[in-house]
Formats: sequence, structure tokens, C-alpha cells
Amino acid sequence: MTQFNEAELTEAVVASFAQTPDARTKFLLQELVKSLHDYVRRTNLSFDEWAAAIDFLTRTGQTCTPSRQEFILLSDVLGVSMLVDAINHRDRAGATETTVLGPFYVGEHKVTPHGTDISSDLKGEKMFVQARVTDLSGAPLPGAAVDVWHADDEGFYDSQRPSYASDGPSSRARFIADADGRFFFRTILPCSYPIPTDGPVGQMIVSTGRHPMRPAHVHFLVDAEGYEPLITHVFIGGDAYLDSDVVFGVKDELIAKVDQRTDPVMPDGKLAAAPWHLMSYEFRMKPGAGTAPRPMLAKPIDAAAE
Repeated sequence: MTQFNEAELTEAVVASFAQTPDARTKFLLQELVKSLHDYVRRTNLSFDEWAAAIDFLTRTGQTCTPSRQEFILLSDVLGVSMLVDAINHRDRAGATETTVLGPFYVGEHKVTPHGTDISSDLKGEKMFVQARVTDLSGAPLPGAAVDVWHADDEGFYDSQRPSYASDGPSSRARFIADADGRFFFRTILPCSYPIPTDGPVGQMIVSTGRHPMRPAHVHFLVDAEGYEPLITHVFIGGDAYLDSDVVFGVKDELIAKVDQRTDPVMPDGKLAAAPWHLMSYEFRMKPGAGTAPRPMLAKPIDAAAE
């Protein structure tokens, strides 16, 4: 039987994938082996540490269900999700910056009239969102489909609530941009919220002294024919966690100044019953192809999901 030292072992494992039919699969597996072996050598990994790592990954997999993806959360908190996003969107050429889709895009967004209060059943401070979809020169993109979704003022998404099956979507809708590329709606001001800490990933975050918080934001997925789909957040300016988002999703361009207003009417001319907040944003689309993503989970997400 052939025996291997440290260096020869890595070479032998890499070579074992040499006949892989698909060139990209072969490349990915061989590079993974090199990186893993290099990590073990650089850290002088002990048997106990190796066993602990396997136990952690095992528990991460066991935590996954059809409505919860703990490995997505692990990817997020290690910055892998944002790194994959970054290398796939290196040249934005003036287009709006991207960020992670997140696990709460469950895909049932319904076309909704402009001005609708998509959080009418929720308590919280009212917010008016007015936005515009344009090309890189600022010309409007009429007919662009814009999916929006966000957490409530307790930090939960609609699909985390036990009543989701009977009550249906809340703080979630699709708008179609008008002839000037504009859309607007009412909602409530979202708040910052923690990722779940009841699973192995959250426990890891707490044990390392990192906080589990995400800054307040609204998700947007913009889809216009002839342009790359845009997946992004708009963050609430002034949030305490903008500089330390647990999933590293914040970019300066995506922070909006959200003003508190006392005007008696909102921008669409309808009366405001109390002080309200105004979010304004313009989405610039990059020419190209692609399709909007499908939800990564088959069912609504439960209260222990990100």
C-alpha cells in the first residue's frame, strides 16, 4: 500500500479527481481539497478540534428543515454569502449595489396597487416609501416588477408568525413601475432584529462575543426586461448596527435617510393620521440578462429561521 507524507497526501487526493468528467466540478473539488488540507496544516488541527468541527456541521445539518436553512445562516455570518454576491457583481458600472437575497423571499408576492398599505394589520410607526426604477442614464423603466418585503417592528417576517397560513402575506407585495418608473406604498418602519440564536450557528456567534443583530432594512427585488435582476436592501439611516451587520450586508450606497415627517398629508395627497416617516430611493438597473431567483425554501419560514 502506498504511504503518503503531508504534502504527498494532498497531491494524491487532488489527483484522485483527475478523471472527473465535468471540468468545472473537477476544478472546484481539487481547489477545495487544497484549501482544506492547507487549513489543517496551518492550524495544526487537533483530533478534538476536528471532532468538534464535525459535530458542529452535523448539528447544523440536523437543524435544517423544509422551512429552515441553517447552512444559509452559516454562510451569511461567515461572510461567504456576501463574498459570492461580490464576485458575481464586480462591475456595477453605476448600477445600484446588490446584497444578499436572504431566506425570507418566499415567492408569493402579489401585484398590488400603488399607495397600498402593505402593513395595515400591524402596529408600528407609519412609513411612506417612494421609489423609481431607471437605467444607468436615469431614463425610467416602466413596467419593472418590484418585489418588496421586510420585518415588522418586533423583528419578525410574516412567514415566521404562526398565523401566516391563515392570515397570508403582510409587509410583502409586488409593484409595477408606472410610465415614469415610479412606485410607492405605505408600510411601517422596520426595526433591527437578531438572527436566531437557538441553533448551532447562533450559538457560535454568541460564544465568540459577536452580536447577532441585523440593521433595519427593506428588501427589494427589481426585475426589468433587458436588465440584470437587482437583489438589494435599503437600510434605515442611523441604525445602531449599520457598522456591524452580522451578515455583512450593508453598503454605504444602500443607506437611506429616512426622515420623520409631521405633514398632514403624504406625498400622494392622502391624509396622515399621525407623524410618519419618508423613505425615498432610486434603483439604477444594469443592462443584461438573467432571471429573478426562486425561493430557496419550500415552505414558509418558522420563528427560528434567519
